[in-house]
Amino acid sequence: MNNDILKDLNLKFDHAALKSNVTEKDIIKICLEAVEYKFFAIAINPTWVSISKGMLHNTGVKILSVCGFPLGANTTDIKVKEAVQGVNDGAHEIDMVANIGWLTANNFKLAEKEIKSIRDALPCNVILKVIIEAGMLSNTQMIDATKAVINGGAQFVKTSTGFFGGATPEQVKILHQASKGQIEVKASGGIATLEQCRAFISAGASRLGSSSSVSIMKELKNCINQ
Repeated sequence: MNNDILKDLNLKFDHAALKSNVTEKDIIKICLEAVEYKFFAIAINPTWVSISKGMLHNTGVKILSVCGFPLGANTTDIKVKEAVQGVNDGAHEIDMVANIGWLTANNFKLAEKEIKSIRDALPCNVILKVIIEAGMLSNTQMIDATKAVINGGAQFVKTSTGFFGGATPEQVKILHQASKGQIEVKASGGIATLEQCRAFISAGASRLGSSSSVSIMKELKNCINQ
């Protein structure tokens, strides 16, 4: 295994707790884990942002909230309001779900317009990532969706929510090539092992979303100590 590519792996993780049955106890746990392992961010649903802000103050760990999650089928005005509220509550980044129906129907201009509406409503220092559910798209649609993300002004294209299938290195490679260095790629969905992390980073991902971040870091430690 190429360990060089795994350098500072902790700083690539958005440590996620996005299931519908997450409790305040779970949020406290992932905040403590994120501080211990120095993860880049925690990824949480909007209702937990305010609590996390207090716990993570001055720790260096960022807060990522979501909008239109996980279906992407909310109206644009609701997505805008949700994203803005998340930032007002303390989020540093927003992961929005694109309207997947528009993407699968090749209505990329509509998707681009919605992304731009959310981007324009947020402060310039807030990172916006756009989830495209790559597993539901053809290779050509993934490329066109990435172009819509770029034109909409977002900073990342993200593979998936993880609710409808996991990411693959092949998807990441396509998104990375389509981005042409203009935006970054986040892989998310089913990432649970060190080998998967290596594969996704090798394919071009600069950020990883996972609820298994802690176990992966323990695996890395064991690998280094062997």
